[in-house]
Amino acid sequence: MSMASLAIAGAGPERRASAQHAGSLAGFFGEIKPGWHSQWAWDHYEATILGLAHQFGLRSVCEIGGGRDPLFTQEEAASNGIDLIVNDIDAGELALTGRGLRTARFDIAGDLSEPDVRRGGYDMMVSRMVFEHVDGVERAWRNIHELLAPGGVALAFFPTLWAPVFALNHVLPEKVSHAIVQALFPARRDGGGDPKFPALYDWCRGDPALLEPMLKRVGFAEAHVQRFWGHGYFDRMPGLKQVDHAFNALAARIGWSFVTTYAYVVVRKARG
Repeated sequence: MSMASLAIAGAGPERRASAQHAGSLAGFFGEIKPGWHSQWAWDHYEATILGLAHQFGLRSVCEIGGGRDPLFTQEEAASNGIDLIVNDIDAGELALTGRGLRTARFDIAGDLSEPDVRRGGYDMMVSRMVFEHVDGVERAWRNIHELLAPGGVALAFFPTLWAPVFALNHVLPEKVSHAIVQALFPARRDGGGDPKFPALYDWCRGDPALLEPMLKRVGFAEAHVQRFWGHGYFDRMPGLKQVDHAFNALAARIGWSFVTTYAYVVVRKARG
């Protein structure tokens, strides 16, 4: 089944009932054949989640850090057979969650002592542009392993070091990088719909050889790192845009993991 058909038809209850619960994460991505450029990752994020849910029979989905911008509306989640719970550490962000969606306030890198924590309570956990802000990412992955039900899947989508654009963000003082991002993207100004938060980039890498041993160490039975290159930060800068695109296209062609720009990191808990 193609990603396009999954995105259009969704993975409703009738599809969920016929899910095979079989295959590997690598096999799933081998079948859908993602593009190398990060635009593919942005355009197909929701469809990838629906595809994984269909492939592995996943229904209860927790979106980590989804606060003000959850993955689906309540209506969209229901139509795709998804029981969506939106997580955030910040009560103010959860207050902006869409109508009808359930919420759970806890720190994904904390001690999981909050009342909203459901150990073994989720079939799937997903996050988008969250892990670069987390202090203690290995602990976050360990907590995800504890929160997933047997056979559960998690997907984290984040920017990676050492892509030059994010390396610069990493080394510059936060006040300077804050000003640069807000100048390039007005919507990311304070009070806007997509504010900038400080980025730490702990374990935010695109190298499977670096990430997979850590993910196995915290308990996952299977891990897959889908690498992407390229970005849109230089779209308003003729000349630099073309040079950067050529650099990323070459890096993708030779599979240079050190300079990936984004990654999908996908893990699966043993079935028992």
